Amino acid sequence: MWQEVVDKFSGLPSQRKVVELLLEMGFQVTPTGRITSAGIEIPRTQIAKKAGVDRRVVDNTVRRIQKDSELQKIFANMRSIAFLADVAPLLGLSVIIIHPRDAREKGILAAVATVMAKQGISIRQAVSDDPYLVDDPKLTIITDKKIPGAVIDEIGQIESVKGVQIHQ
Repeated sequence: MWQEVVDKFSGLPSQRKVVELLLEMGFQVTPTGRITSAGIEIPRTQIAKKAGVDRRVVDNTVRRIQKDSELQKIFANMRSIAFLADVAPLLGLSVIIIHPRDAREKGILAAVATVMAKQGISIRQAVSDDPYLVDDPKLTIITDKKIPGAVIDEIGQIESVKGVQIHQ
């Protein structure tokens, strides 16, 4: 589905950069053409700067989104989340980053969650990068207690897992 969204901007590489940024950040485009996150408006100049394009490119991208009913529905319903990975260690939480062999493979999260559940470790947050939006997708899991080395080893043995990083 994401590829279909991005393909609507084929031949428009600057607008495509803007769309990819909006998708990656979970920004909404309201029916009135405002770019927002949780109801807070993001200035188009800031979007342009981050995407490395002129502000008028952002304006044209928003107009294109508004003119396409499918794009309107998608961007009107995007949501960003509070991702705890960077603050987890400050809050006494642990972070496990799973690097999959192929992020499009089914069951990666289930396999990792099964290993953790068997060890009595609860998952506070699990965020999986979308392999169609991110070049190097990974699964980030936040837990409320330190992860024993044996658990990391067991996760590393899962066939679909290429590597494991831990931050405690």
